[in-house]
Amino acid sequence: MSKLSQIAWDDTVLPFQLDRSDIRGRVARLDGVLENVLSQHDYPRAVEMLVAEAALLTALIGQTVKLRWKLSLQIRGNGPIRIIATDYYAPAKEGAPARIRAWASFDAEALDPAADPFGQIGQGYFAILIDQGKGTTPYQGITPLAAGSLRACAEAYFAQSEQLPTRFELSFGRSVLPGQAETWRAGGVMLQHMPPASPSVAASEGSGDGGLLTPDDILDGEEGENWARANILLDTVEDMELIGPTVQPTELLVRLFHEEAPRVFDPQRVEFGCTCSADRVRQSLSIYSARDIAHMTTDEGIVTADCQFCGAHYEFDPLTLGFEAQKNPDGSPREDSDG
Repeated sequence: MSKLSQIAWDDTVLPFQLDRSDIRGRVARLDGVLENVLSQHDYPRAVEMLVAEAALLTALIGQTVKLRWKLSLQIRGNGPIRIIATDYYAPAKEGAPARIRAWASFDAEALDPAADPFGQIGQGYFAILIDQGKGTTPYQGITPLAAGSLRACAEAYFAQSEQLPTRFELSFGRSVLPGQAETWRAGGVMLQHMPPASPSVAASEGSGDGGLLTPDDILDGEEGENWARANILLDTVEDMELIGPTVQPTELLVRLFHEEAPRVFDPQRVEFGCTCSADRVRQSLSIYSARDIAHMTTDEGIVTADCQFCGAHYEFDPLTLGFEAQKNPDGSPREDSDG
């Protein structure tokens, strides 16, 4: 197989539907995106693994939403790994790629390299935030951390908050292709049963961890049988089929679900992308007084800021910052300045 055919599906999300089962899904492949996300930082292995898992979930989930601007995942806990945050930005126009970025905060001294990465998040929550842009009210859904993995937390979120039976099968890690350097690769399949369950089901206590709902609490009868059958088929997937690079997503769907009448739609390209800029930093600092800005000023007489996602470094004249700024960003005096 040629190199071109190997990488044809890298950094893409392929939507599909199982017509026989009333189940929709996504197949995602990330390589350059994940390599770019993780190369921005020098994370310990445990943190890298969780960021990789979160980025792959973000690619799968983001493509399912009718999104005008941004979907974010936030995982927060009281353990050594405190925060994992990801953003998925919808394509700016038809045919353009979606963009993904990710970041983590952790206590390096408290990390245990031999311990399970997920367990080092501790107790906390898994949240999905959807921001459709200017003039809209952001949506936020939260579920407790449970069940031993970010994948399981995402499944619990959809069952509990959306009453949508959802399954993720993921694989990610560093891999080597013949004649190439070692890089990060990831792949996954998302299944989601449609339509949503009735409100009466949503109000009941579930059988999952902490009383959370599970797909078995939501589906029964023929719908339950269809869901169980699709999950049994997905159980047969292998890691190398998920991450590729030699098995195309279309081939994988036929191998797994040929009896379920799979139908694919247009794939969505994804790439690493950050929206930080000097103007955005200035805007975030516009709420501070001159006294606050003075406390942020270094001995060299500048205010610095670093993007947590991409590592971009910004430096500012403190007199151009805050609501009491005396200068414009270009250094010229402000007309409304008292100075």
